Amino acid sequence: MPVHEIGFEGIQVNDMIQRLAKVSLFLALLVLAGCRADEKSSPKAVDLPVAEVRTMTVAAHEGHLQTEVVGTVRAVNEALIASKITGTIAEMPVVLGSVVKKDELLVKISAAEISARVLQAQTQMEQARRNLEREQKLLQKQAATPEKVKSLEEMYAIAEAAHREAFSMLSYTTISAPFDGVITSKIASVGDLATPGAPLLRMENSDSLQVEASIPEALILQIKTGDMLGVHIPVVGLDLQGVVAEIAPVADPFSRTATVKINIDSLPQLRTGQFARVIIPGSMKESLFVPSAAVHTFGQMERIFVISDNKAHLRLIRTGAGIGDQVEILAGLDPGEVIAVTNSSELVDGQPVKAVQ
Repeated sequence: MPVHEIGFEGIQVNDMIQRLAKVSLFLALLVLAGCRADEKSSPKAVDLPVAEVRTMTVAAHEGHLQTEVVGTVRAVNEALIASKITGTIAEMPVVLGSVVKKDELLVKISAAEISARVLQAQTQMEQARRNLEREQKLLQKQAATPEKVKSLEEMYAIAEAAHREAFSMLSYTTISAPFDGVITSKIASVGDLATPGAPLLRMENSDSLQVEASIPEALILQIKTGDMLGVHIPVVGLDLQGVVAEIAPVADPFSRTATVKINIDSLPQLRTGQFARVIIPGSMKESLFVPSAAVHTFGQMERIFVISDNKAHLRLIRTGAGIGDQVEILAGLDPGEVIAVTNSSELVDGQPVKAVQ
């Protein structure tokens, strides 16, 4: 009986082995067929043409580390015109772009209650003066006391001060230009209600210009009043030299910057509000500089082609500040490597190249 059981189990094992062998053979045939299909469907590699490029060898050069910060062209003399009293604007004989002279009328405010207060204060002052003069005459005749005269003198001084205050309030109904300039913004119009502190006009004198920039706190200690800094105005393509006129003594705790004002020449091409770049020189260091034409951007990536074994190899780099037509390489290149300078935008990674002069 045990012999028959062993023989039966052996037959089952043989059947399982044969089945596994058939499945393995089937799977191998499927894999082989798939590989052949991939070989038939995959195109043959296309040979890239030889590209002619001008090359250069990267070398380290010692120079000043420069930093650029953004700024804005502003007028040295600018004013925001506002009222000191409440009243309806009766006259505003200026428009945007009006050229005005110092003390020329800008705004006239109608305030009848102030005029009435002036008349009242003037009447009280005249009455106090008459009372004082009468008592002074009586004192000369020994018909009044010195205390009475002194009291009337004090009352006259109070009335005179009240009249002076009311008259000064009346002068606030007319607003004149504080300096020669041009109207750059007109916020209110005739008929509007003027309230104390509310802006009505903005004016400036563009004879003197300056660039206002926010300098990082790490660089502010390198600048002092009287220093010469380079200023670039991109919209008109101007490169100027400016003199540091003012430096804020404290830094903004939110932006960690300090305001610096740089006086520049007032040229016809310049307008207040234009974008500017201020160049701040730093310490000497060795840096790698390459022509900006050799660097290409693709999205957020900066690329360059390194030439070795007569082939162009794509390399990702990180650039720094630009000086003229040169750009600083912070990472991705080593001194002594050869790069493509011209026609590099048309190269493909691994493409054969031929260096030309």
